[in-house]
Amino acid sequence: MIKVTSIHNEKDEVCGFRVEGHAGYDKKGRDIICSAVSVLATNTVNSVEAFTDDVFSCKQAEDGFLELILTEEVSAKSALLLDSFFLGIEAIVQEYGEKFVYLLK
Repeated sequence: MIKVTSIHNEKDEVCGFRVEGHAGYDKKGRDIICSAVSVLATNTVNSVEAFTDDVFSCKQAEDGFLELILTEEVSAKSALLLDSFFLGIEAIVQEYGEKFVYLLK
């Protein structure tokens, strides 16, 4: 199962996310749920970098781990990008169920 966790700052604003694990929907290279979550997460990181001036840290590992944390003020652009990421994750959870993707907000 993929676990997606929202990260909050001291103001209780969403300032990032953590993705861990693999869906187990299909074998490696054919798992459409892992692919979808990976695309959403990677695109969000790339979009924050390309379209905002926000300062962030990003960690990634080959075991399905990716973490994005905005380390200073969260701009309106980044907030929208994070909202879009979670909207996509919620759609995947609704379509395939918490057996494959679990969202902890």
